[in-house]
Amino acid sequence: MPQQEKQKKKKTFQLPDAYVILFAILLLAAILTYIIPAGSYERESTEDGTEVIVPDSYSQIDQQPVNFIDIFSSIQEGLIGGAGLIFLVLTIGGTFAVIEKTGAIDNLIMKTIKRTQNREWLLILMVAILFSIFGGLGIIANSSIAFIPVGIILARAMRMDAIVGVSIIYLGAYSGFAVGFLDPQTTGFAQEIAQIPLFSGISMRLVLYVIIVGVTIAYITWYANRVKKDPQKSILRDNPFPKADDRVMDEVDGKLTSTQLTVLLVLVAGIAFYVYGVFQLGWDINEMAGIFVALAVLTALISKMGSNEMVAEFIDGARKVLYGALIIGMARSIVVILEDGQVLDTVVHGMAVTLEPFSSVMGAIAMFIGNGIFNLIVSSGSGQAAIVMPIMTPLADLMDIPRQVAVQAYTLGDGFTNIITPLSGVLMANLAIAGIPWTKWLKFALPLVGIWYIIGSIFIMVMVLINWGPV
Repeated sequence: MPQQEKQKKKKTFQLPDAYVILFAILLLAAILTYIIPAGSYERESTEDGTEVIVPDSYSQIDQQPVNFIDIFSSIQEGLIGGAGLIFLVLTIGGTFAVIEKTGAIDNLIMKTIKRTQNREWLLILMVAILFSIFGGLGIIANSSIAFIPVGIILARAMRMDAIVGVSIIYLGAYSGFAVGFLDPQTTGFAQEIAQIPLFSGISMRLVLYVIIVGVTIAYITWYANRVKKDPQKSILRDNPFPKADDRVMDEVDGKLTSTQLTVLLVLVAGIAFYVYGVFQLGWDINEMAGIFVALAVLTALISKMGSNEMVAEFIDGARKVLYGALIIGMARSIVVILEDGQVLDTVVHGMAVTLEPFSSVMGAIAMFIGNGIFNLIVSSGSGQAAIVMPIMTPLADLMDIPRQVAVQAYTLGDGFTNIITPLSGVLMANLAIAGIPWTKWLKFALPLVGIWYIIGSIFIMVMVLINWGPV
C-alpha cells in the first residue's frame, strides 16, 4: 500500500506544459497593463516601410489595460501575426517527412557516425559549425525548428539525449545568430538605423563569432560526453527522448543508394538556391516555404513515390511539428497584449533613463545587459531593433560610445537571451518538438548564457576602449 501511494504521488506531479507556462505569462502580461504606466513614442517610417521610434518623443498616455476578451483574442492575433513562420515550420516538417521516407537522412547520419566512430565530438563540431554559419548569415535562425527532428535522430544514434539533439542544431544556429556577422535583419537593420555602413566592422565580429561558437561547441561536447559515459547524468534522466518515434537506428546500415544520394544532393541544392535568393533576390520565409514544397515534390519523383503516399507523408510530417508550430503564435500573443496595453514603450523609456548616467565602458555593458533583459519580452530580432536602436543610438553618442558598439550590444543582447526566454516562439517550439520541459532546458542552457555574457562583456569593453568604429 505505501508503495502504491508513492506511485500515485509520482503520477500526480507533472511539470507544466509549454502552453501552460506561456498562458501564465500571458495572464501576467495582462495584469502588467494595469500596473505599468502607458506611454508611447512617436514613430516614423524608414525607406523600406519599417516604423522606428523617434528619440526624445516619449510621452505618457491614458492607461489602456486589456480586458478579459483581449486576453483570449490575443492568441488568435498571435497566430495570425506568426502565420508566415508557423506555416514555414509545417511545410518543412512535411518535406522532411517525405525525404526521411526514402531513408536518405537516416543512412547519411549512420554513415557519418560510422566514419566518426568514437569521435562524436567531430560530428557535433561539423553540424554545429554548419548551422552557426547559417545563423550568422541570418538564413536559418527561425527555421532551425524544422531541423530539430534530424538533431534528435543524430543524438539517438549516438546514444545521448534529446537536449544534445536540440543543442547541435539550435545552439549551433543561435551562437552564429547572436553575433550576426552578415545578418541583414538584425545587424544590417541596426546599422541602418544607427547610420553606419552596412556590415562594417565584420573583422571584429568574425573574431567574436569564432570564440562564441567555439565555446558553445565545447559546452555541448562536454555535456554530450557526460551523458554518453553515464546516462544517469542526463538532465532528462530516465526519459532521454520524451518524444522519440519508432525509428530503430540500429537497423540502418548506413549505405546510401544512388536514389538516396540524389535526394540529398537535391536537398543541398535547394538550400543553396534559397541562400542565393536571400542575398541576391531579397527572398524571405515565403520563398523558403516554396523551395521546400518543391523539394517534397522532387523527392517523390526521384524516389518514385506515389502522389498519394507523398501527400500522406507530408501531412504526417506537418502533424508531428504542429504542436511546436502553433506555440510560435502563443508566444507572440504575449507581445500583442503588451503592445495593446501600450507598455512596451514605457519599458524602453525606463531603460534609456537608467542607462543615461553611466560612463562609456559601463554604459556599453549596461546597454548590452539591458538589451538582453528587454529581449526576454520582445524576442524578435528586427522587431527589437526597430524599438531599441533609435533610442540606443543617441544614448551612445551622449555616453561617448561608438555607434558600432551600440549595434553589437543590441545583437548580443538580442541573441544571448533568445535561448532561455519562454517568450521565444522558436525556443518553445524546438523544446515542444523534442518533448523537453522548459525548466529542464533552463538548467542546461543557463550556465552557457552566463559564459556568453562574460565573453560578451569583455568584448564590449574592449570595443569601447579601442573606439571601434565603422571600418
